[in-house]
Amino acid sequence: MLMNTALSKSVESDREHIVIKPSMLYVGTPVVLVTSLNPDGTTNISPMSSAWTLFDRVVLGLTSTSKGRENAMRERQLVLNFPSPDLWQKIEAIAPTTGRDPVPPHKEKIGYRFESDKFDVAGFTPQAAELVGPLRIAECPIQFEAEVVASHEPGGEWPSDRPENFRIIEAKVVRVHAHRSIVMPGSSHIDTTRWSPLLYVFRHYFGLGPDLGRTFKAEA
Repeated sequence: MLMNTALSKSVESDREHIVIKPSMLYVGTPVVLVTSLNPDGTTNISPMSSAWTLFDRVVLGLTSTSKGRENAMRERQLVLNFPSPDLWQKIEAIAPTTGRDPVPPHKEKIGYRFESDKFDVAGFTPQAAELVGPLRIAECPIQFEAEVVASHEPGGEWPSDRPENFRIIEAKVVRVHAHRSIVMPGSSHIDTTRWSPLLYVFRHYFGLGPDLGRTFKAEA
């Protein structure tokens, strides 16, 4: 009886809420590799996880100094490539890179470097899109070709200790591609027993299973 009482108190303690102040709020969302057109016609890759979908729309949060944001606002076209968990190391290879030259000071300070060809750095295979200009990433099982239809700055005051703002971009999906192996035969349905997204959870990579590794910006 005493053991059960102690266990019960331990469980209650574990479930007690405390106030915390995390430096980021990535509670867990799919990784998206956003491809966009540079001014010279080459394709940039922006790894990100601030995206959500509703019907045929995808809402993205891209930082103000992101080359991907700059390209998206200029060209109004994107491809959203959704990687599987086995690609996490390729993504981490380009995580500390930027298509912006010179590298913004706050990014250079935490280890970013300029790379003009992220396909080569990651070992990804470029694949032509059908309705938009940016290239697709062949290794990604699901790809959305999309057009930017709206954008705006975040509401309210931006924290003074943050080095950059971000832009909220709404894109309309105009074509969806998927590896044949994850599509139910004779349908347009994804077979969820054969498809697993790569998830970004508090700066760690996950599949639908154990921790796969951590990004270079992880604090723990």
